[in-house]
Amino acid sequence: MSEGRPWLVQKYGGTSVGKFLPSIVEAITPSYLLTNRLAIVCSARSGKTKALGTTNLLLQAAAEAVTVSPGVSASGTPMSGSFSGSSFGASISSQLARSEVHACLFQSTVDAIQSDHLAAAQAAVPENKPLREQLERDIMEECDRLRDLLQAACILHEVSPRSRDMIMGIGERLSCRIVTASLQNKGIEADLITLDTVVDEIGEDIAALSASQVDDAGYLDQAFYDKLSHTLGEQIRACKGVAVVTGYFGNVPGSLLSQVGRGYTDLCAALCAVGVRAAELQIWKEVDGVFTADPRKVPTARLVPKITPEEAAELTYYGSEVIHPFTMEQAIKKLVPIRIKNVENPAGCGTVIFPETKNSVLEDPFVDGHVEQPEPPYSGANTPNGMPASLTPFAEPPCLPKLPTAVTIKDNVIVLNVHSNRKTISHGFFARIFGTLDRYGVVVDLISTSEVHVSLAMTAEIRPRTLQRLTAELEHVGAVSVLRSMAILSLVGKEMRHMVGVAGRMFSTLGEGNVNIEMISQGANEINISCVIHERAALKALNLIHYSILELSPKPTNMEGGSFGRSFF
Repeated sequence: MSEGRPWLVQKYGGTSVGKFLPSIVEAITPSYLLTNRLAIVCSARSGKTKALGTTNLLLQAAAEAVTVSPGVSASGTPMSGSFSGSSFGASISSQLARSEVHACLFQSTVDAIQSDHLAAAQAAVPENKPLREQLERDIMEECDRLRDLLQAACILHEVSPRSRDMIMGIGERLSCRIVTASLQNKGIEADLITLDTVVDEIGEDIAALSASQVDDAGYLDQAFYDKLSHTLGEQIRACKGVAVVTGYFGNVPGSLLSQVGRGYTDLCAALCAVGVRAAELQIWKEVDGVFTADPRKVPTARLVPKITPEEAAELTYYGSEVIHPFTMEQAIKKLVPIRIKNVENPAGCGTVIFPETKNSVLEDPFVDGHVEQPEPPYSGANTPNGMPASLTPFAEPPCLPKLPTAVTIKDNVIVLNVHSNRKTISHGFFARIFGTLDRYGVVVDLISTSEVHVSLAMTAEIRPRTLQRLTAELEHVGAVSVLRSMAILSLVGKEMRHMVGVAGRMFSTLGEGNVNIEMISQGANEINISCVIHERAALKALNLIHYSILELSPKPTNMEGGSFGRSFF
């Protein structure tokens, strides 16, 4: 491939790899190779649903490896809490025997993972017997490595954070091996890049790296990710063919799951895009992009061709899974646009999260060593991917009236109300509330305050015991009440900063539709207006707001909109 072609980084989720691999290797990859060099980042594959995917099975196997009743021997006899010198060796032997008895708890799960990937290998490489047999050997070696890790955890009766990361990382290794072999089977040159040791390559001493590049909150600072993206870029550029990269990127200080969470594959793709100075980062899902509302709930929802990073962050926080803000920040700050694409509709334009540039950036084509966004790589009436040239990645959408960007619902929410029990308000009222939340690690989605009252909206997934202890402690500063089965309705749009009356229209529409509002909050950045409503009214409210504010057709008055809501629902 020509070295002069721009890089494109594509990230595929587990269900995309599991269900649409033929489309990826037969249609999507060849079409983009006409104009670009490609790096593909893969998540651990999922067969039918994410819940039954490889990552969940790996976490299940890790839990099964330590599911042993403490103090019970292999024969079920209680074990002594202390050992004499003569019985120490026998006790160790008993522990080893016990680990063998309980090994069956994870063996069946590993067998299921191995069988699933061997079947996928057969489907991916049906005719090339030598390539398929090599792939099957690689899969079995990875599963044997997994069994060794789990057996060690079973003996120690502990899965350390680092061990859990290594166990999860096997899912990406298995997935990428299948993708690499599938590309090679189609005659496409492909190179597998596993990143298990990449962190070791950017620092000789992990302890020193951790001490120097972890902030006060215990998280790795930006210098670490800058070094990592540079190293990833070097490894990818060294590939002759398509670079197939594991989303798991090694032994991160403090554990990858605790530092990043399960979205580390998206972050890896963003760091790869920055490292190779990609023309675009593509996140391939099973949806066409970002819509003005959930199309499964609002029939008239339409695709949004372009949104800002701020809007994407707000939509992610309030129920629409776009891309994690920290991951997005890594690419956007280096002027790498992010496109959400549909693996079932490769010709679709998707939604672009486009970097915002100031006039100074436009005047200078080089920013931080990165070239300003290039022109569309395609020419002619149609692109190699089948999309019209007028709808290429950086074509401006037609002029539309200024409207909010989207409305979204976040379900499964509770509201915690705290009313001060003091006649004279102490300056420590708010400090005690937020200090208590911090101690219990509770994340709050919305806050509404007055001099004597605080309302806090948060996910209902908080553990019941944690919620009980939290409310008991907050009762020392005021009366506490909990509202359950609530939902957050959020109207998001950058243009709302300059739109007069949009909040009035939003709340008038809800009022005319007989939707009761429990709590109201507006974001400090002025691009988000949110309210808390009862979960049973969420679908009705979502359609009312979309119809009255986000649709392009002429709208009736508020009263007519309310009548529409009552008659329609």
